[in-house]
Amino acid sequence: MTSLCRRIPVAGTGQLRLRCAPRTAAIGEVHYGCSPKWPTITLRLPPPVKCGGAWKRSGEKKAAVAAPRPCAVGRLAAESGRESGNRSAEVVLAAAVTVVMGAGNRVLYKLALVPLKNYPFFLAQLATFGYVIVYFSILYIRYRAGIVTDEMLSVPKTPFLVVGLLEALGAATGMAAGAMLSGASIPILSQAFLVWQILLSYIFLGRRYKVNQLVGCFLVAIGVILTVASGSGAGHSLKEAGIFWSLLMIVSFLFQAADTVLKEVIFLDATRKLKGGSLDMFVVNSFGSAFQALFICLLLPFLSKLWGVPFGQLPNYLKDGAACFLNVGTLSRGCDGAPLLPLLFIIVNMGFNISLLHLLKISSAVVSCLASTFSVPIAIYVFTLPLPYIGVASSLPAGFVAGAIILIIGLLIYAWTPSNSSSTASIP
Repeated sequence: MTSLCRRIPVAGTGQLRLRCAPRTAAIGEVHYGCSPKWPTITLRLPPPVKCGGAWKRSGEKKAAVAAPRPCAVGRLAAESGRESGNRSAEVVLAAAVTVVMGAGNRVLYKLALVPLKNYPFFLAQLATFGYVIVYFSILYIRYRAGIVTDEMLSVPKTPFLVVGLLEALGAATGMAAGAMLSGASIPILSQAFLVWQILLSYIFLGRRYKVNQLVGCFLVAIGVILTVASGSGAGHSLKEAGIFWSLLMIVSFLFQAADTVLKEVIFLDATRKLKGGSLDMFVVNSFGSAFQALFICLLLPFLSKLWGVPFGQLPNYLKDGAACFLNVGTLSRGCDGAPLLPLLFIIVNMGFNISLLHLLKISSAVVSCLASTFSVPIAIYVFTLPLPYIGVASSLPAGFVAGAIILIIGLLIYAWTPSNSSSTASIP
């Protein structure tokens, strides 16, 4: 204990006491005693508290001492527990929104192709370039509102360039392989997306997964395969297509998985550069979409050929697609439902992309993938309902119920692991 002694002459032999304003629950009063041999006062101060207040005679009534408050460590633990609970609730809510938007995205894409059945490439390009305008408009509004700062806009743009390149390559290779593969075989191969994400997050994020998390992801993949491909002859379709196109589809999911993991790296890296601040997701969406549109333009000759549109006829194709989309002119025959259904798809698809990126930002790429995967059986079930413009509703696959049960069990097994069980290493 640090002690401080001063000799202060007084007229009597009474005691003087300094009343100290408590700064913490552990500090009450500091007493000053007078030695019986010397008419002086001895001061003893507890370290390292600084006291201030008024002198008080010992004969006066002693003031009540405040009751001890909870320990600071306890308060921090309680606050940390509340923050962890709030964060978990936020992740669950964001995942639920992503599942709903993902199911709606799949259903509305099918409905949007009813009027634009002859112009699917036009719909894809309308979405790609339309997103650039919408995202940058939202980014400008958020910048004017002070939500997006100059520091956020000054982050390096090279990662966004790579994001755009990966998205364009994923679209190109996916279209090329999808043109040769059957619809039933693609959901089987799409489970490579989850495998790639786990592997890439292990390599580039230093994330470690427990056995039950890996088992949960495996059961989710098996459940999706059973719900979608059971009884559809998918295995036979894979053999007919050949190994090359199957491998190309797997490579396309590698590009998509690398894109999502890179976005997670961007968020983590920006948190350090912004000194704990969070990068607004519309910065990522806007610049990523802009670079994707740039690379799509460079790949247009290749992509248009994949869709069966010669590059020389592309201007006329886009003009006819716009006429069908607006449902005007002589080419609007057979375009019933336009422009309402395509616009609904574009709006929901944009909402799905935003919710998916938000979930990735507050959790991880693997969690966002699991939420997106869970929307697949929900969309399949919705297609069994009497939807407008589609006609006769489809029937459920033979293994739908069993696959859905396995998928839910896999999600529960994965979620059983505490959220802080997987650690993220520093990213160079």
